Amino acid sequence: MTTTKQALGTRALNRATLERQLLLRRSPMSAEDAVAHLVGLQAQNVKPPYYALAARLDGFTPEALSRPMADRAVARIVTLRSTIHTHTARDCLTLRPLVQPARDRELTQFRKGLTGVDLDRLAALARELVEAEPRTMKQLREALLKEWPDADPGSLSVAARCKLPLVQITPRGLWGRSGQVTLTTAEHWLGGPAEPAPAPDATVLRYLAAFGPASVKDMQTWAGLTRLREAFERLRPDLVTFRDEAGVELFDLPDAPRPDPDTPAPPRFLPEFDNLLLSHADRTRVVPPEYRGRHWQGNIAHRTLLVDGFLAGLWRLDEHALVIEPFGRLGGRQRDEVVAEGERMLRVLHPGTAHDIRFGTVRG
Repeated sequence: MTTTKQALGTRALNRATLERQLLLRRSPMSAEDAVAHLVGLQAQNVKPPYYALAARLDGFTPEALSRPMADRAVARIVTLRSTIHTHTARDCLTLRPLVQPARDRELTQFRKGLTGVDLDRLAALARELVEAEPRTMKQLREALLKEWPDADPGSLSVAARCKLPLVQITPRGLWGRSGQVTLTTAEHWLGGPAEPAPAPDATVLRYLAAFGPASVKDMQTWAGLTRLREAFERLRPDLVTFRDEAGVELFDLPDAPRPDPDTPAPPRFLPEFDNLLLSHADRTRVVPPEYRGRHWQGNIAHRTLLVDGFLAGLWRLDEHALVIEPFGRLGGRQRDEVVAEGERMLRVLHPGTAHDIRFGTVRG
């Protein structure tokens, strides 16, 4: 039986999470290994996974992710929180079955538009269509409408996405390439069968390795799943537990790194929708309370800047400039470090392109 230990303060949680996220120091691991360790990278758009890895890996180049994607070692698929993630081929075939119950629940919101539609038949027909020839969602929707002309077209699209593990085939997702979202099944694209839905225990351990220490509610937020308490309780004898400053119980792997709270954390430029900012119910370990919601506008997420490990501003690339918008005043040394990190990011992802670096209006 584990014994609840001392409370972990916000900075202790911050440094532990940054270490797991490869953000305290850049890792020498490969892009594919990093995608596996991080249990996927949110990829609503094409570029964010590349920016995410550039912030985390030593020696990263865009080709380091484009190559395994072209080779079908990684792929883009709807998984966690009903959002597109870049996952390894193995995780495409295992994580998607784990989160399938959430996709089934999502589908109930569209039942009015699916009156009279046999969902099992829809799944079989959609699979046959996309495995015969990869299709855009528009092409798939039009084919399904021939079978169910009275159904809501958008609901048919959602049903196909929820019922099947659809991956976006290349060239979509490759750096510097363009392409429509064209879909086939994970099994067809990756050349292997989907595995039966696993018990969540192994994924709990992987989540803690990448995002811990964390509560049950934290993992449920990350995965978009409910009822994970039983898995944590099964694993409790092999885990250690802490409390956060609000008294919430946090679980962790016994040998996972928990650096000193005063460990330096260099600036990092993160993409929109980086999982660092999305994978805990309580995000104060990264987002100061006074900046809560500042990196969102409606359904749009902004690219974010970390200073001393915490959200400290936004950034964007204009045609010829990297524009940095801090929420508060940066000290002279911090400002120099942010500029140096920005220069590095530009060299890695935009070599040969001249960008000025300037600071925009301070927000806050």
